[in-house]
Amino acid sequence: MARLWPLTIRGTGALLLGLVCLIVAADRGVVELLYVAMLLFAVVGAAAASLYAVRRADGLARTVEPDVLTVGQEGRVTVRVSLRAAVASGQGTWRDSLSPGLTWCPPGDGPGESVHAEATAGRPAGFGRGAATGLTARWGTAGPSAARGVFPALASGLRGEAHTVDVDYRIVGTRRGLHTLGPLAVSSTDPFGLVCRTHVLSERTRVAVAPEVIDLPPLTDLPGEAGGSRHTSSNELGQGTDNLIPRAYAPGDSMRRIHWRASAHRDELMVRQEEQESTPAATVVLDLATGRFSPHAMRGAGLDDGFESALSACVSIVARLVREGYTVAVTDSDGRALADPIEGGDLAAVEMLGTSFATLVTRRDDHLAELPPLFTGAMSGPLVVIVGRFDAEDAATLAPVAHHSSLPLLFAVSPVDDALPRAAAHGWRVASIPPGADLVPAWQQAVEREVGHVVA
Repeated sequence: MARLWPLTIRGTGALLLGLVCLIVAADRGVVELLYVAMLLFAVVGAAAASLYAVRRADGLARTVEPDVLTVGQEGRVTVRVSLRAAVASGQGTWRDSLSPGLTWCPPGDGPGESVHAEATAGRPAGFGRGAATGLTARWGTAGPSAARGVFPALASGLRGEAHTVDVDYRIVGTRRGLHTLGPLAVSSTDPFGLVCRTHVLSERTRVAVAPEVIDLPPLTDLPGEAGGSRHTSSNELGQGTDNLIPRAYAPGDSMRRIHWRASAHRDELMVRQEEQESTPAATVVLDLATGRFSPHAMRGAGLDDGFESALSACVSIVARLVREGYTVAVTDSDGRALADPIEGGDLAAVEMLGTSFATLVTRRDDHLAELPPLFTGAMSGPLVVIVGRFDAEDAATLAPVAHHSSLPLLFAVSPVDDALPRAAAHGWRVASIPPGADLVPAWQQAVEREVGHVVA
């Protein structure tokens, strides 16, 4: 960012005029022009000395609020620049670089159409705080990779006091991942506008951008464990109780649990529900197989739209279930935990989950076939499975799992042919969530519709 030629147009003109005067004075013998040339050279030299000899940057402090952005969320950046200058300087410019994944939000799109830059001269302890001068910094044209504006003029500090300038601007997270702000370049001119110097402050600030979190409608009119702690606190089903409710046999159930009397009465195999205390729990399974998305999803965060859609759905659904009072476990399709279980109502833990997902990428191996054994012989609360590509073979693989959940939900980013209707026929409540689609209707219709319906 350093300028190859330190003089401004005015300074370059003054230098050229001095050279012309010097040549004419030597050729024509006009002594007065020699004085004019020397004066111009002296002024340009003094201007350069005022910036390069008695001016320096002490550093900067950059803060971002909030600490972690989500995709599409606006954040506010405050940069405090400390400069020392014995001579007053004119108005200049500032430019703060943004890495891909962050976009400068120019003024006019909302509040804060100008930047308030406050220049204050530091005072020794005991002398109190110096008077602050409120300055409004004008904005330049929005650039794709930098925020920029007008840096205010600074008064002289004959005692070498530090000038502090605060610059505020807004950014938007446009891509999931870890991104950086900086370096900051501050260009200043001397009071006559002859020389321009650029200070490059290389300090960088890291900004995490988490998946977008969508506010989903609440679960309503769902009895038993499907209602979370807001609706129930116990679920007494089991052998030896008065309210025994046998259920139909599902592949994977133990033969020792077959209820022979109920089977003879209904002319089909029935199994006993095991007595269990209801601790409202839900499981969200996010399949991380690279083969179900694009290869870009394994190379870095934010590179595959399909995987971003799945991540956003995962965090949003976890947030909804936590609000409903469930203790939510988030796992891969092989049962590997992607985060510690999140207790009902702990929204801070949901934010931490989103932060941990800021750098999540897919895995090479496909473990979807390992999901059914994890639920064999058990009855769980809501079970949400989120996958990328989903075909008829996958629907057959997951068929036994739906019978082990009080609310089996299946969301596919890229369903193939009639895969979702096949899964719905096996008991899943299904929906398609392609990139760019609105998750709210898919969630609401999948939850509210009867088993066997398909949400496109």
